Amino acid sequence: MNRFTVVLDACVLYPASLRDLLMWMAVAGLYRARWTETTLGEWSRNLLANRPDLNERALLRTRQLMNESILDAVVTGHESLIAGLELPDPDDRHVLAAAIRSGAAAIVTYNLKDFPNEVLSDYGVEALHPDDFLLHQVGLAPGAVAAAVKHHRASLKNPPRSVEEYLDTLECQQLPKAAARLRDFAALI
Repeated sequence: MNRFTVVLDACVLYPASLRDLLMWMAVAGLYRARWTETTLGEWSRNLLANRPDLNERALLRTRQLMNESILDAVVTGHESLIAGLELPDPDDRHVLAAAIRSGAAAIVTYNLKDFPNEVLSDYGVEALHPDDFLLHQVGLAPGAVAAAVKHHRASLKNPPRSVEEYLDTLECQQLPKAAARLRDFAALI
């Protein structure tokens, strides 16, 4: 099966609920998730800086589980491309290099301004806000996305979330269109 391949930027891996939903969807085979070790380090470092109450070993374990759950997710061999790329933030070039190297069609990021489509289009890549990415996924496979959401919601134990609370969390993470569309499938999630 030829699945849509995307590179996940650190900013979409930072919030646990979005990261976990994206993982559930990737494990379900809805799309091919890709990232770099640099990206994993970036989100976990930023999370620890902002949440000193979190345990560094627990975050390292999360990263390990991510890599084990999606065996080919870590992009390698992209480093030689970085120097030849130009983006508004030079620190983001590794993300575009990973997208080029992995043949990804998109970079999923909140930081659209840092990944201008007029630059990315030269490489056959586009930047997608996570709200738009999730909305596209629901449009392509509503039942499969609803099942992934149901599994994700069921995994939340501390505290458990009702469907409405879960969708409210998505809205709070700048995902209003996806949350609204998923409300149509509330009975399934």
